[in-house]
Amino acid sequence: MGELSDKIKGRLKSVMGKASGDRRLEAEGEAEEMKGKVKGGVEEAKQEVKGAIRREPGPEKR
Repeated sequence: MGELSDKIKGRLKSVMGKASGDRRLEAEGEAEEMKGKVKGGVEEAKQEVKGAIRREPGPEKR
């Protein structure tokens, strides 16, 4: 799943778990939401690295 769908699905599970008193469902939701946030951070880091590579000049030839 994608970053956004993991966050949304996780948030829904967490809220449903809180509302129903199901601590396991709440914990699953929180974990899934965190998974989405981590995916987003990894993707952001990949884009930063790609941008840095494009900006960095190659080795100079002698």
